[in-house]
Amino acid sequence: MKKVSWPKHSVLGIAIVATWLTTYIGYITSFNMKIDNMVQEFILFINPLSFLLFLYGLALFIKSTKRKNIYIFSISLITSIIMFSNAVFYRFFSDFITLPLLFQTNNFGDLSSSATANMNFTDIFFFTDVIIVALAIKFIPQRESSLNRRNIGRKLYFVVAATILMVNLALSEAQRPQLLTRSFDRELLVKNIGTYNYHIYDLFIQSKTHAQRALADGSELSEVANYINANYAEPNPKMFGVAKDRNLIIVSLESLQNFVINNNMNGYEITPFLNSLTNDKDTFYFNNFYHQTGLGKTSDSEFILENSLYGRNGGAVFFTNSGNTFNALSEKLGDNGYFTSVMHANNRSFWNRDIMYQALGIQKFYDVESYEIGEGEAVNWGMKDIPFLEQSVELMKEMPQPFSTRLITLTNHHPFDLDEEDMYIPQYDSNSKTLNKYFQSVRYMDEALKVFFDDLKKSGLYDNSIIVMYGDHYGISENHNKAMGMYMEKEITPFDTVELQKVPMFIHIPGYGKGKTMDELSGQMDLRPTILHLLGIDTKEDMQMGADVFSPDHEPFVIFRDGRLVTENNIFTNEVCYDIHTGEETDNAACEPYVERATTELDYSDLIINGDLLRFTDGDQEKVEE
Repeated sequence: MKKVSWPKHSVLGIAIVATWLTTYIGYITSFNMKIDNMVQEFILFINPLSFLLFLYGLALFIKSTKRKNIYIFSISLITSIIMFSNAVFYRFFSDFITLPLLFQTNNFGDLSSSATANMNFTDIFFFTDVIIVALAIKFIPQRESSLNRRNIGRKLYFVVAATILMVNLALSEAQRPQLLTRSFDRELLVKNIGTYNYHIYDLFIQSKTHAQRALADGSELSEVANYINANYAEPNPKMFGVAKDRNLIIVSLESLQNFVINNNMNGYEITPFLNSLTNDKDTFYFNNFYHQTGLGKTSDSEFILENSLYGRNGGAVFFTNSGNTFNALSEKLGDNGYFTSVMHANNRSFWNRDIMYQALGIQKFYDVESYEIGEGEAVNWGMKDIPFLEQSVELMKEMPQPFSTRLITLTNHHPFDLDEEDMYIPQYDSNSKTLNKYFQSVRYMDEALKVFFDDLKKSGLYDNSIIVMYGDHYGISENHNKAMGMYMEKEITPFDTVELQKVPMFIHIPGYGKGKTMDELSGQMDLRPTILHLLGIDTKEDMQMGADVFSPDHEPFVIFRDGRLVTENNIFTNEVCYDIHTGEETDNAACEPYVERATTELDYSDLIINGDLLRFTDGDQEKVEE
């Protein structure tokens, strides 16, 4: 039998093709990226190739066959891990990993249950190229190569790689002009320049961010301040100070979306207590209110509430900028005589809270060590909501008044596992285990809030308090759209995906008697000015992007961290403008002025954070008690 004669660089060629095809197939099977035409499909197909040619091509400079094979195998393994990690991350966040997230190692242990729940057996596919490369190295005969500095073939190889990169960038720029200025839209970047090139670009952006702080001198503040002042909404005189000198109790409702409010699941009421609040005369219920978090999720919602600034693109401000100077809600309340605290039965270092809370002027952090977790009262993330809220009320009774405290619930967190005794309703019956368990978990949270209100009344704290509750971020990502479509009895479109980012927001003022359902389009950015104005505290001079929702001047305009936006007439998502009344696509010209403004506002917020511009203003901050 004649022995097969393999070309000189067969292993290298096989490795490139295997990783290229594995990456492309991974794109179309694991990431829900919208492709509008054949040109975009072609870009998606070729975008991994130039990077792989360059990176694998370095093997051409290695003389030893053994070392060359080790290098090629290592590259195939690293690229497979990158794709696998992004796929698992994408299933929950509908986004791609960024460099700052890789350094959030303090969270890895607590995130393990969510990460494991998002892994599939089919993920072994991402290592197909590793297996192929290993087999090629083992069975294909190879010979030592002599390095020739004037090797024409090697030069031609890198010219081809560079040409493919230029073609890729040219086609991408033609499809989406100024592509590389939209660093907040990671899906758009991956779709056009590829996962690997995106991670290199992300490294460049993060380096640029660090340089931004070093070079900032405060002169940029005037431009940002002019923009903020131009959009300031004067408080409604009828609402300003209606809760003056009351205790402020803020409850962050983990993963709670608005679609469950006043709704049923197979005949079971999902949120009976919260439903009752929507008709309570002491409650303002906002049914057109959006979360505006990014990859920081709960920590982003905390940051937005405290500062009325957007979270950082690609990471969590709680990690990347905990050394910044802020003019936070808690600091401002402390300056006005409030005792400020956060109550959260989790590790104090999770999301870097123990450090960040100092920067926000929070005087006391009641972490997991402040609670007694009895048998059957623990969940993966700390303490179940009912005993957590019960014990929190007891701790509030010891606080100096007036106090401001923020409670962060835990139980309704992915993967939404409950003990049997906490299941007040059956599971749903869709093809998504996540959605099936979500309804049960939300029902448990609702019961915990009922217990909480009852305990506040028994404690004597209720009548002299204002209670603000809001959903911190989505619980069901768009990767479960098929199951959501079954529940909502419709196909979930990109328009619907934006609509599903609504989270409930309640402002409960005992004894007020003039509450109602508020249809005003608003978002988490509006929480800080709204709360301060209700307490009778002026925000005219504050560097905040949101506006008081009760103000006659409040503008119905919500911007998302990824560049999507909602106005009273339109929704803009995936580069498409939709009519908000019909849900149908409309002329993009209707959205263009708002897109431009959204980009400006996101850039200004980033400028404040990345440049740490508030350090150029006056203000001291209290330290969190250890």
